[in-house]
Amino acid sequence: HIFGVIAYRRYHPTRGLFPKWKFHYDIEKDRYICPNKQTLTYSTTDRKGYRSYKSNPEICSSCPLLENCTKSKNHQKVITRHVWEDYKEKIRRNRLSVSGKTLYKKRKEKIERSFADSKQLHGLRYCRLRGKRNVSEQVL
Repeated sequence: HIFGVIAYRRYHPTRGLFPKWKFHYDIEKDRYICPNKQTLTYSTTDRKGYRSYKSNPEICSSCPLLENCTKSKNHQKVITRHVWEDYKEKIRRNRLSVSGKTLYKKRKEKIERSFADSKQLHGLRYCRLRGKRNVSEQVL
């Protein structure tokens, strides 16, 4: 029962190509649907937890939206989705809600302020040594 609100990174898609949010994810069938109503089916999961969804290159080669979709030479679009993406979307919705926006504003007063104090007042702007163990000794 924790209401999570986490900072976000701005997503910078490749110019001229459709961003990932233009592709609809079908939860029931575990697939993506492109703007031209073609499916991208599940292919594999890598070691970092990203699931790959690939289009059919035979269908994509004759698609009128191909130039806006992919630059690959084999005419295949690949989209990756993390195995925890459902939870990430839930946190994203929390951040955009009214109570999430109120809570996110307090971040600069609580968390960011303590980091700023550590850097400015306690000499933690730069570390003299490398590695987790050595940095821990410097902090202590």
